[in-house]
Amino acid sequence: MNLIPEQNLEKANQLGMILDYYETTDESARLQRLESELELLRTRDILARNLPPVPADVLDVGGGPAVHSYWLSMQGYRTHLVDLVPRHIEMAEQMAPRFPSAPLLSMTVGDARQLNFSDQSVNVVVMLGPLYHLVRSADRHAALREAWRVLRPGGILIAEAISRYVPLVKVLTRDMLTDARLAPIVTRTLHTGQHRPDPDLDFFTTAFFHHPSGLKREVTRAGFVPGNLFAVEGPVRLLKDFGQHWQIRERREWLLGLARQLEQEHVLLGVSGHMILTATKLKGMKRG
Repeated sequence: MNLIPEQNLEKANQLGMILDYYETTDESARLQRLESELELLRTRDILARNLPPVPADVLDVGGGPAVHSYWLSMQGYRTHLVDLVPRHIEMAEQMAPRFPSAPLLSMTVGDARQLNFSDQSVNVVVMLGPLYHLVRSADRHAALREAWRVLRPGGILIAEAISRYVPLVKVLTRDMLTDARLAPIVTRTLHTGQHRPDPDLDFFTTAFFHHPSGLKREVTRAGFVPGNLFAVEGPVRLLKDFGQHWQIRERREWLLGLARQLEQEHVLLGVSGHMILTATKLKGMKRG
């Protein structure tokens, strides 16, 4: 009888959880919801200020159903999409007729830990999802090393993580303390970054949530020189009745400006749902 090595079994289980989650979660629709518009607009604002001039070759790793991929292509970037979930690639392909003047150069099912791209073939790797779905440190390192490999010297990595303080903030701001199942989940996530929600709870999925300093350490260990760390939403998303205020144009513009103003206040990074780190593959650096 052939036995599956424990490490391979763990990877298979992790893949299954990711696929199961996105079979029931429409990521494209999530980012179109009113309460997610802050995240969408802020992510694109940070990308726009940190990408190199067009044209450049961009690899959107873990880009889901091309929510940002087509936007990148519309800005003039030569964009490739890679995602682990076949359903996401199918959705991206179905969207193609809506962007006849800004087609993606490729859309493929693939793993961030083993990219089917040549060494030094792109100028930018955008990695907005994989780092929190890869719960093992070794897997996150493998994904970051693959990004390093495919980037040209001087290339830019733009990587996103979820803050490990998010479950705590959610429980405290949404009056969820009455659910006794949440306290141990929050405590574990705070101490280890390993998020293991009850499957019956609407509390995201199995994931790894970063401490801001931990994200910088992982990127540095992979051979990059870290640049700026940005809070995507910052404290703005904590606003009570956020959706009501967001629908008023003047308040929405003020909140967006406030999020940008506070995006690099290190004492506030942890309360932001998402963090984006820029990093560079310096010329002359050898693969470790």
